[in-house]
Amino acid sequence: MFESLSDRLGSVFKKLKGQGKLSEKNIQDGLKEVRLALLEADVHYKVVKTLIAAIKERAVGQEVLESLTPGQQVVKIVNEELTNLMGGANEEINLGGGHPASIMLVGLQGSGKTTTAGKLAVYLRGQGRKPYLVPADVYRPAAIEQLTKIGKELSIPVYPSDTDSKPEKIAELARIKCAQEGCDTMILDTAGRLHIDDELMAELGRIKATTPPSDILLVADAMTGQDAVNMAKAFNDAMDVGGVILTKMDGDARGGAALSIRSITGKPIKFIGTGEKSNAFEAFHPNRMASRILGMGDVMTLIEKAQDAVDVKKAAELEKKLRKSQFTLEDFKDQMVQVRKMGSLEDIMSMIPGMGKSKHLKQLKGSDKEMIKIEAIINSMTLEERRNHTIINGSRRKRIAKGSGATVTDVNQLLKNYTQVMKMMKKINKGGMKKMGRMLGL
Repeated sequence: MFESLSDRLGSVFKKLKGQGKLSEKNIQDGLKEVRLALLEADVHYKVVKTLIAAIKERAVGQEVLESLTPGQQVVKIVNEELTNLMGGANEEINLGGGHPASIMLVGLQGSGKTTTAGKLAVYLRGQGRKPYLVPADVYRPAAIEQLTKIGKELSIPVYPSDTDSKPEKIAELARIKCAQEGCDTMILDTAGRLHIDDELMAELGRIKATTPPSDILLVADAMTGQDAVNMAKAFNDAMDVGGVILTKMDGDARGGAALSIRSITGKPIKFIGTGEKSNAFEAFHPNRMASRILGMGDVMTLIEKAQDAVDVKKAAELEKKLRKSQFTLEDFKDQMVQVRKMGSLEDIMSMIPGMGKSKHLKQLKGSDKEMIKIEAIINSMTLEERRNHTIINGSRRKRIAKGSGATVTDVNQLLKNYTQVMKMMKKINKGGMKKMGRMLGL
């Protein structure tokens, strides 16, 4: 989402770093470009004005002008001020105030509330909670059916709502049913409208009064830019929301909403949706987001994703196989599946410091499709072929290509790459690691 803003800020900081000694004029010229970049990213003009003033106050002081690395000091200040702008630190969801806890999702129609309800349920389950989904949108066609289907796919219980019931009554009865089912967190998917109106707010008010929620989370579409900020302010004025979930953060919007919402509404962004899959959902950390915007990576989020995706037992078994050069195509496929659980290769690489602005990152845009193709090719092999690639002759290659929708050339390329990796691993195992250790003084 922040690709354009990151590129613009990157070029500004490159100029500043290249000038060695900075003057007040250099900094002011640089900040003008930063201001323009933020406005083009659809950040609210009042927010930009406040941010630039805060950066300027620090940047023209002694900590920068007398520093041995003034350009880097400016980047450090911008990073810190962006972090403060977005809230400073992550604010967790409120799960207190009653058993079971009740989370109320509100927002306009089309913002992604129903899909987000499922993602939030998966996230909370990963935190040790027992979520219970409640469809309370009795107006939109198939809304109840959609959430019921999501719950079934994710193995999360769903309250059997019907369109003849009033939303506030559904919420009231669902809370009782939630406790009976042994669940501790009720996620209420409320109805939305195409625009904010008195009828919508009145209904949400009745639900809130009947079943007081532990937290009210506004689901806003990040792709709508300043409209998302204005909508967040309107909902907060009417409902006093506890926080915001920004959806579609993987899109190509300019990202101004993420940088503006906290300052305009006073409410934190608690979560962001980063894709269509149920695990494409993460807690919002202002410091990590600021680092991503400035192309400095996000190692902590990468580690968390790896911990969720990687099977520790399988990883230990894989290490043994690699040491004995017993790494099969079946193992190769298993590793690809685990990597894909973490997200797209482009997203993963962008979290590594220094890779955010790398030209190689753009070359990864089609890599996920390649991984899917490779997985399909391996799936078309027999178990014997996966475990012993040397038996794959010409006729077998044709069969594998036909079964996977690939070409024989694709199959040949996969086998060639796999063979090269195995040769490299054998070299490492025959003393390469020892040589490397001596070089490092180990």
